[in-house]
Amino acid sequence: MNSMDFPTDLSKIRERIAAIEPVAYGKTRNFLTGAVTRLSPYLSRGVISLAQVKSTLLENYSVHQSEKLLQELAWREYYQRVWQAKGDLIFTDLKQTQTQVDHHQVPDSVVKGATGIRSIDEGIATLYATGYMHNHLRMYTAMLCCNIGRAHWLAPAQWMYYHLIDGDLASNALSWQWVAGSFSSKKYVANQENINKYTGSTQLSTFLSVEYDAFENMEVPDILKAQNSLSLSTLLPDPDKADQKNDTIFVYNSYQLDPAWHAGERGLRILLLEPSHFEKYPVSKRVLEFIIDLARKNIPDIQLFAGSFDKLSQAFPLSSIYYKEHPLTKHYKGTAEPRSWMFPEVTGYYPSFFSYWKKCEKYLR
Repeated sequence: MNSMDFPTDLSKIRERIAAIEPVAYGKTRNFLTGAVTRLSPYLSRGVISLAQVKSTLLENYSVHQSEKLLQELAWREYYQRVWQAKGDLIFTDLKQTQTQVDHHQVPDSVVKGATGIRSIDEGIATLYATGYMHNHLRMYTAMLCCNIGRAHWLAPAQWMYYHLIDGDLASNALSWQWVAGSFSSKKYVANQENINKYTGSTQLSTFLSVEYDAFENMEVPDILKAQNSLSLSTLLPDPDKADQKNDTIFVYNSYQLDPAWHAGERGLRILLLEPSHFEKYPVSKRVLEFIIDLARKNIPDIQLFAGSFDKLSQAFPLSSIYYKEHPLTKHYKGTAEPRSWMFPEVTGYYPSFFSYWKKCEKYLR
């Protein structure tokens, strides 16, 4: 895999939407070689919407053929609704306290991609090289950190988010919590046999080569004991010099890069990169470059503004400011416009994805 697997121009992204095979996806998505969509970076960054993908799917396939993919896409929307309802609480143990926690750091062997579990180590190397990791490998990595290595989920989740070009704070934090058992009814574990099945590995005789009942009282393997207290940071670029005389400002951010939003209308388009956001939720140089490239390739004449929203509004005191609703834009001032949802009718907090999906299904029939 190379970085060309995630092009940033809109025509290539649209080709990827058109190429979705939902039946093959439903049968193979858990395998590393499966027919996954590779749309997650564009969904996370708001270049395309879940509603758009759903609409394209149902134009070409039946609900029955598309159901597994629609359900997986709905997980992403579900996590967004949880974030809407719970705010920053998604960065704490949400439903119950994670049990069997020995520390709040990241196992050093995970950071180094040297856990001894070949498929996971290869997945971490791919993450570093490309900014992407298959979803099943993310679960295996989270399981290794939290349920075998007994780390609290938050620091490892921050480490992974830092490197993901498709990093979404809600999906990332709540998926880690789902694995760690603080946002699910039980912890997720997988043994070596399971890992071999879905990754195509043939590795034997590892510390995960056990039956499932052995996980309950398993000692932390020596290779996962050393801890790494990571220092993650993001260096923001210098801002562009923007024309100060604009009646209308359209504000974009790293989660809102929709090229169709007010397309063709007059106004200044600004990609707002707030230092306070990236101090709290740092991303790698690769991730930041991907975000900026997506913006510059698809949104004509967009300008970078590296500074706070307050500084932006002070720079354009007489302008009307428009932005999209999002948990990260609550401090913006101006006209908030709604996001596009797959299931706009299903709002509020649901304690489980199953209860949420049952409600959504009514709008598919």
